[in-house]
Amino acid sequence: MGGRTERAKSTIKGVVAPDAAASQQEGTVMDPLGTSNNPSSAIFTLANLITFCRFVLTVAFLVLFSKHDNSSRGAALACYAIAASTDFLDGQVARRTQTVSWLGKVMDPLMDRFLLFTGVAGLVVTGELPLWVAVFVFGRDIYLGGAAMVLRRYTLRPLDVVYVGKAATALLMTGFVDLLFAIPVVPGLGIVDVGWLPGLNHEPVVLGMFFVYAGIICSSIAVYVYMRNGLRIRKRVLKERASQS
Repeated sequence: MGGRTERAKSTIKGVVAPDAAASQQEGTVMDPLGTSNNPSSAIFTLANLITFCRFVLTVAFLVLFSKHDNSSRGAALACYAIAASTDFLDGQVARRTQTVSWLGKVMDPLMDRFLLFTGVAGLVVTGELPLWVAVFVFGRDIYLGGAAMVLRRYTLRPLDVVYVGKAATALLMTGFVDLLFAIPVVPGLGIVDVGWLPGLNHEPVVLGMFFVYAGIICSSIAVYVYMRNGLRIRKRVLKERASQS
């Protein structure tokens, strides 16, 4: 049981910070303990507490946002804004106080995704975002996460982030936040006559919906680029292994 736990820990460390994990395992790390390149095993740090508060605020947002009244929506948006601001704060605190930990490295990206997914789920629950958009966003991350795990059979180095992927994230976050605030509302373009494409039909829509559409397009391109690069790495590694055997 202990061996399985250690292997799981090693795998997780390799996913979130492969270079740091390899250096610690080989005993070649030169950076002080608690820095980004040499995370500690500490749990109860101020940075981790801030990250946990982001989780609590995110849950509070979802509960308040689903109540469908103006006062609750205002409180929900306040929770969401504070939670989003802690994304920057916990990382800064960890680096400046030299308390970067493995738990923080694992929790931080998970809480980021949880914050995004909760905002999307809240909009779906209130009928302000089509269900297919949420399915796309969730499915994309699950697909890329699974593909990244498969790619680790061939290389420990994660794929380089592509600019179109960064643009997709920025567009989606901008669109979702604007949809949460529900301003400004613009006329529909009237291109299609279906209810599941708000803004492209004749119905008025929050401007952020068009940012979401642009983000979905960029995200689809990013998925293609990541998969193409991943398949190239797989092909190269398999060729190298074949030549060595």
